[in-house]
Amino acid sequence: MNQLSTASVLRAEQSMSLKDEHYPRLARLKRQIIEVATACNEGHIPAAFSILDILWVLYDRILGITPQTLDDLDRNRFILSKGHASIGLYMVLAERGILDQSHLDNFGRYGSILGGHPDRTKVPGVEASTGSLGHGFPMAAGLALGAKIKKKPAKVFAIVGDGECNEGTIWESAMFAAYRELDNLYCIVDQNHSGDIALHAGDYRQKFEAFGWHAIRINGHDPDEIYAALTLHVPGKPVAVIAETIKGNGCKIMENSAEWTHKYPKAEELAALLETVR
Repeated sequence: MNQLSTASVLRAEQSMSLKDEHYPRLARLKRQIIEVATACNEGHIPAAFSILDILWVLYDRILGITPQTLDDLDRNRFILSKGHASIGLYMVLAERGILDQSHLDNFGRYGSILGGHPDRTKVPGVEASTGSLGHGFPMAAGLALGAKIKKKPAKVFAIVGDGECNEGTIWESAMFAAYRELDNLYCIVDQNHSGDIALHAGDYRQKFEAFGWHAIRINGHDPDEIYAALTLHVPGKPVAVIAETIKGNGCKIMENSAEWTHKYPKAEELAALLETVR
């Protein structure tokens, strides 16, 4: 076997190993999300499930954020612009040791630091208070510009929803980022097609390219494709990653179901839901 073939085999084996770890972990986190949402009567579960693979790859393999580096001025930054998917972010932060697991028991309850939308003044590791759609991505663009001005190595990542892309601030920020050549900025569009009921917006890859971005389309549930896209660097251009996802991914009862958009499970539904999680 030649050197190139050996390298290819090693990469394939490493990829299989990562996936062997990735999917069982994600299934466990999904079950935990369902259990927390059931106990606390709160949570946009399907919205969280559609981005959970992306969140995990970011925090496990790309961002390099730990409890010790939360205030590092050179740190990479992540903003969940579609803030209603907060329960997914909280679960990943807790799994990474950034957020104390005990806080999950009070998700969405009065006096809890964990609201239905993330609050940067309360939650460790949250870079921006989001939830009003279209606001998080402009903040990400501002952070990316600030890093450029200060000559910091930080990269900035933001997840926006496809329905959120109906907001004009998304495209104002896209135009601004391309003009400023913010090649340290990554916009991940969670294209779970939940916004199609209101507006078929067309090809987001073509739209971002028209605004001067480098844009690619990936399977938003494949950790290898996610990692490759979010480690791509295109000099002088921000990167848009159009992630094809399934709303409610991994729970057959919830997948692509409008009924479950913001519905928390009843106690008697819990066992059946957990049984279908993969």
